[in-house]
Amino acid sequence: MQISDFYFNLPEEFIAQKPLEKRENSRMLIVNRSEKTFQDKHFQQFPNFLKKGDIVVLNNTKVFPARLFGESETGARIELFLVRNLENQIWETLAKPARRLKAGKKISFGKNLSAEVLEKTVEGRVIVRFETVKDFNKILDKIGQTPLPPYIKRAAGSDIDKDRERYQTVFAKTRGAIAAPTAGLHFTPQILDEIKNLGAEIAEITLHVGYGTFEPVRVSNLSEHKVMSERCEISRETAEVLNKAKDKSRRIVAVGTTTTRALESFTNDDGKISAVEKPADLTITPDYKFKTVGALLTNFHLPQSSLLVLVSTFGGYELIMDSYRHAVSSRYRFYSYGDCMFVF
Repeated sequence: MQISDFYFNLPEEFIAQKPLEKRENSRMLIVNRSEKTFQDKHFQQFPNFLKKGDIVVLNNTKVFPARLFGESETGARIELFLVRNLENQIWETLAKPARRLKAGKKISFGKNLSAEVLEKTVEGRVIVRFETVKDFNKILDKIGQTPLPPYIKRAAGSDIDKDRERYQTVFAKTRGAIAAPTAGLHFTPQILDEIKNLGAEIAEITLHVGYGTFEPVRVSNLSEHKVMSERCEISRETAEVLNKAKDKSRRIVAVGTTTTRALESFTNDDGKISAVEKPADLTITPDYKFKTVGALLTNFHLPQSSLLVLVSTFGGYELIMDSYRHAVSSRYRFYSYGDCMFVF
């Protein structure tokens, strides 16, 4: 298939710029694969679509404040978006404006943090070494900003305190993501309790969402597409719980495309899930056959994106594209702070 097959028209006004006052008030489109139907609901009703014995798998990665604003030696304003930690305090970054940043240039982020430009990559990213006498992560927590996606067009610093809370799941534990696993943003402690009380089980994995979540598909033919790898951990305990559940034909419900990628990356040809701590590099395209995930909760994604390709592969191309057109006509809210769909 071609990436152009995954285009749909989305009016800009449907791109959610802010979260709702209450996480659980999001709308939820229910997509039934066997009946090829969809229906409009709200996320508070999510537990109603689970059943006793289901395993609901969450991605417990935690977003860190990866956007920094500083000054060059000439006083020019510089923005760095931390993409990947290469070693110690050397980071691959996206920089604005990158053209001014030649090797050896210094950037100041106040009296406790500075960076030296080491090189530019062929992809246009900037490699920097941070210098500080204090704890790097604590400084980031103090001066860094939440790395909201580029389609959220608010001014830098607008609603910064709310974003720190709301662009984070209530079950976030393990620091390392530069983007939230957005399907998890709808959950509250009360809904998690409801899920447990109905006899479903909750398990957690960690996949640190990286820049690949934003990166556009740069090829026409999807067979040539490759999504950047992302750091992943599936504990021995979680692997055992999931494998026992699969042995009993219990349904595995993935919360988010990141959870889906983690589970499918480390399921072998015999259907067993491995305990791992290494990068997940699976790219799911239309010829992929799912080995573990039986149902998927996910937000609505960008046209012609790798995430839309993944969801369409799981739900069926025609059904998912029809459901997206329905979501547009029904004025659903799209992307990170938007509504969700449950595909089973």
